[in-house]
Amino acid sequence: MAVSLYQIAVDVHDAKRQADFWTRVLDWKVFYEDEEEIVIGAGENALPGIVFLTVPESKTVKNRLHLDLSPDDQDAEVERIIGLGARRVDVGQGEDVSWVVLADPEGNEFCVLRPKKSLTD
Repeated sequence: MAVSLYQIAVDVHDAKRQADFWTRVLDWKVFYEDEEEIVIGAGENALPGIVFLTVPESKTVKNRLHLDLSPDDQDAEVERIIGLGARRVDVGQGEDVSWVVLADPEGNEFCVLRPKKSLTD
């Protein structure tokens, strides 16, 4: 393969707070940290991972890219993540969708999906 996904970069005001939130949501760990960035990931080499980059500007509009989380139990996971600091948000998804839209502590939207069947089912 000529290219692979290395990491997803997220601009934030408080990298420590965001990394703490997302490591608890995903059960990942911090692999690198300095004053400007924190890299989190799963597994031995953290790749692909998420890097939180400190920037001065605030988020102003709906994300153009977001994460979809696939839990075993959607309702339980939504409540757990809200307990970690997320909140429900409306991005125009309507009431009849099968996913729940949440925002992390800095307002970045992400979705919690219904449990997915395996490709072999």
